[in-house]
Amino acid sequence: MGEKKIMLGNEAIARGAYEAGVKVSSAYPGTPSTEISENIVNYDGIYAEWSPNEKVAMEVAIGASMAGVRALCSMKMVGVNVASDPLYTISYSGVNGGLVLVAADDPGLYSSQNEQDSRCVARVAQVPVLEPSDSGEAKEFTKLAFELSEKYDCPIMLRTTTRLAHSQGVVELEDRMDVADKEYTRDIAKYVMMPANAKKRHVVVEKRLKDMAEDACSMPINKVEYNDKKIGVITSGIPYLYVKEAVPTASVLKLGLVHPLPKKLIEEFVANVDELYIIEELEPLIEEQVKSWGIKCHGKDILTVQGEYSANMLRKAILGMEVKTDEPADVPARPPILCPGCPHRSTFSVLNELKIHGAGDIGCYTLGALAPLSAIDTTVCMGSSISTLHGMEKAKGKDYIKNWVAVIGDSTFLHTGVNSLMNMVYNKSTGTVIIVDNSTTGMTGHQDHAATGKTLSGEATYQIDLVELCKALGVKRVSVVNAFDTEKLKATIKEEVNTEEVSVIISQAPCALLKSNVSHKKCKAVPDKCKKCGMCLKMGCPAITKKEDGTISIDDTMCNGCGLCSQKCKFEAIESYDI
Repeated sequence: MGEKKIMLGNEAIARGAYEAGVKVSSAYPGTPSTEISENIVNYDGIYAEWSPNEKVAMEVAIGASMAGVRALCSMKMVGVNVASDPLYTISYSGVNGGLVLVAADDPGLYSSQNEQDSRCVARVAQVPVLEPSDSGEAKEFTKLAFELSEKYDCPIMLRTTTRLAHSQGVVELEDRMDVADKEYTRDIAKYVMMPANAKKRHVVVEKRLKDMAEDACSMPINKVEYNDKKIGVITSGIPYLYVKEAVPTASVLKLGLVHPLPKKLIEEFVANVDELYIIEELEPLIEEQVKSWGIKCHGKDILTVQGEYSANMLRKAILGMEVKTDEPADVPARPPILCPGCPHRSTFSVLNELKIHGAGDIGCYTLGALAPLSAIDTTVCMGSSISTLHGMEKAKGKDYIKNWVAVIGDSTFLHTGVNSLMNMVYNKSTGTVIIVDNSTTGMTGHQDHAATGKTLSGEATYQIDLVELCKALGVKRVSVVNAFDTEKLKATIKEEVNTEEVSVIISQAPCALLKSNVSHKKCKAVPDKCKKCGMCLKMGCPAITKKEDGTISIDDTMCNGCGLCSQKCKFEAIESYDI
């Protein structure tokens, strides 16, 4: 027996990749997948990188696989959309070294713009899917995924969810496997997906899935647990744990391979139970396929397609039990808000003052949509802000967008904003793009990117110059403004939205939470000078509160000394001081 440790699901996946002999790992940070790469980079023998986006990450892993080594690619579920182009095709080509894609879904929308079920993407892409239920399985299924990838000559998706990624469990550590590199053999028919070759490979894909479905009936990861046969449950992943807690006496078919499904095993299980339930979060992927075989079952008729499940939810749905829970404490609501000292707050306060709408993007700056800043009007996906603004202008003309800007973060701009800006220049737009550059990938926990000058491992590297990049795309008007210089920012925005060509404003200041950004100032209120006008409250800084007498108080344990509040106060009722 090896050493046992308590690990997050993401830590366990990283450990599984290490033990499986993985040599290349690529990813773009996205909750709930980020910690996989942050852990895997600590293992010797693995090259790990942050790629600029998920498509590139997928292609890097594909290249490593083709060269003959085992490769891992990690992303959140909306990143799978970005990576779907190479994913669909590599399913046809197959692999050389094992290739595994970790897709981290987010039931409950804890940090995402939709509740996408990655199993659906995998099914259409004809990619097999493994789904672990706890940290121990997360490690073991990762290792198994590489074995299956090489055995069946295909990429494998390892599907996780937020609950699995960020919960802890016992993991038994084992030694790293010594996996020999596979020799690359030139094979145009396999690796060059032009139509004539792809037609033949599609036949291979269909046979692969058929063979795998038959083999899955005897795979140990698909296991039957017979108990009371009055109730039979087919389930997988985290819901398996809810089933075991809610109906411990039920017979259970736990699926580790959720696509393709082991039809014969399922039919055998169904024949031995009186009433069948299929418990799966989000989409009824298993349920619909089982019903297509003429099998009657309960699933989404008694449960929702929305959010996470729980043991209590299953007790009510399956057993009809009403479980009383303690009433939640009566505390004030705490909406998500930008951190004290966040440079985005300064930028948004100017946009709010100028009554300019923001076409927004994905990042912590999306919070600028909330009151009292209310500066972001739209958010669709990574890189969409610039294209949205472009579309508005082409629909309504230049005058329409004189009170609009596109707002995008530095990491997101490099992710998919570059192409959108290129499109604006190429198709003769005149809109203004504000890159809110806080020198990090802030929303997912301060990961580096191509414009920070550091790699995932912390090594110094070439630092992309955003100004020169914009100019290289053909943007002639590029301004760099300190995000906290509100007067200059205001004047620059006024000027640029009225120009007759594409312009870029880089509103620049480091994230207040970066370890390298240590503030040596604080702000304090001067009650005697306060006119109770409330201007300082309009920025929504959580360090500032209104007292009963109408004056304000600044919590010095939260204040980062950015000085935005003192700029807004015209009566010198807020002072900055050194600490």
